[in-house]
Amino acid sequence: MIHYTHRGISIEGNIVDVINSDIYPGIIEIRDGRIIKIRRTSSDYSHYIIPPFVDAHVHIESSMLVPSEFARVAVRHGTVATVSDPHEIANVLGISGVRFMLDNGKTVPFKFYFGAPSCVPATEHETSGGRIGAEEIEELFKTTEVNHLSEVMNFPGVINNDPDITGKIEIARRYGKPIDGHAPGLRGDALRKYISSGISTDHECLSLEEAEEKIQSGMKILIRQGSAAKDLMMLLELIDRYPDNCMFCTDDCHPDDLVKGPVREIVKNAIASGIDKFKVLRCVSVNPVKHYGLDVGLLQEGDYADLLIIDNFKDFNILKTVINGKIVSDGGRTLVEQIPVSPVNNFNIVEKRLSDFTVKKSGEKINLIIAEDKKIVTGRERVIPKVSDDYLTSDPERDILKIVVINRYHDAPAAVAFVKGFGLKKGAIASSVAHDSHNIIAVGVSDRDLLRAVNNIISNRGGMAVASDEYEECIPLPVAGLMATDDGFEVAERYHRIDSLAKALGASLSAPFMTLSFMALPVIPSLKLTDRGLFDSVNFRFISLFETG
Repeated sequence: MIHYTHRGISIEGNIVDVINSDIYPGIIEIRDGRIIKIRRTSSDYSHYIIPPFVDAHVHIESSMLVPSEFARVAVRHGTVATVSDPHEIANVLGISGVRFMLDNGKTVPFKFYFGAPSCVPATEHETSGGRIGAEEIEELFKTTEVNHLSEVMNFPGVINNDPDITGKIEIARRYGKPIDGHAPGLRGDALRKYISSGISTDHECLSLEEAEEKIQSGMKILIRQGSAAKDLMMLLELIDRYPDNCMFCTDDCHPDDLVKGPVREIVKNAIASGIDKFKVLRCVSVNPVKHYGLDVGLLQEGDYADLLIIDNFKDFNILKTVINGKIVSDGGRTLVEQIPVSPVNNFNIVEKRLSDFTVKKSGEKINLIIAEDKKIVTGRERVIPKVSDDYLTSDPERDILKIVVINRYHDAPAAVAFVKGFGLKKGAIASSVAHDSHNIIAVGVSDRDLLRAVNNIISNRGGMAVASDEYEECIPLPVAGLMATDDGFEVAERYHRIDSLAKALGASLSAPFMTLSFMALPVIPSLKLTDRGLFDSVNFRFISLFETG
């Protein structure tokens, strides 16, 4: 399969030429990290050589791993490159957080292509620890290897000519950088204006019809299959009908899913669903490489020697992963070395008290957030809450639970509301991963359990915690309150355990911590809770818990 010579290495197998839609037996000769020659043979091989996988949009921080650890896990299943938005750490630490990701990513043989975060903070309706304005965007383009302008979430600002966001877009255009979009539900004239600004991708389509309109209007669609949002089946037809206009991404992927190889699963499931394998492989390799101008090889002479060896197109087991001619994974075992990490952080509050979570009744009905499984959008209802001694309490029998968001950058009153859909029957869960500003967010059945979970996060200066009368556990996340410093596979095991503990408390969601992390994101419809209060994401305004209309 792989032969070593004094001049380099050669790899034999059935070569899958995605660009020319051809498969043939051959030998790939590699020297100094590049493919110098491809020769056809008449041999009979049982394995295939294919181009490597690119995750076209991912927040590395959501894996709870620093880039170097993410790479160690990802290569096992064929991902050799990511188009990454360091938006999460930028909201915590600003431009220094972006530089941390760039520097750490360089320590391993993996191809990270980080962008300049366009919306830090995502809105003015939440408190973040960092701010990246037009000046910082230009500094990143001038002084670092940032590859693109990351997702422009403030689509109302683009449509209404807000000078802050349009200024950032103009800088990206001046530097010739691709510009990623984020515009759930945007259609018609508003969509066309958004695209005309230079924004070329979207990964937030709410329907097949919306995605098709965006493609026909000139966009590339990133089909997302992450831990929270899973859009592959909804958008599967696009791969067949528009194979040159689609890419695959995970967006947000927790460690227990990362170790399963989410990009590989997208490819495998798309092919198993009857989509032509050349179209599928184009979406996972050729399209992102060409759209973003990545230095990732596509099995052509002169390319970097980036490739995968697989057994077949049904089982799709990754036998070897090769980056720049170096084997980085062999038989499912990572060969990327672990790198020591010194944590960086921004956590500046003291532990909370029970009184911080109380809400006095001041109306008959409340606005209720409705969380849905495998979705980051939320619904909204008006309900009569459970009241005890004139104070609102959780009502687990109706699955109406208290949700709190706490500013982690300086001491301030907690924001308190109620949510339906988590299913907890007892206890509480909490996290310092709360998109996009990453304040502390928690859901619980009792104020006492909420307090224990929240204070566990505070004492660890970041983490994911579960608390009940039976147990109290936390995964510390000392890097910006978002990422661990431990071995990625160990973090995945610990995350699996804490996820199981949350489900033992009654949590009915597939990924309760992932869904929880999006309950504070005000750019996603329709009702969310930031550290400043309950936010109507449709009309883009704060509302009171008891407000009608």
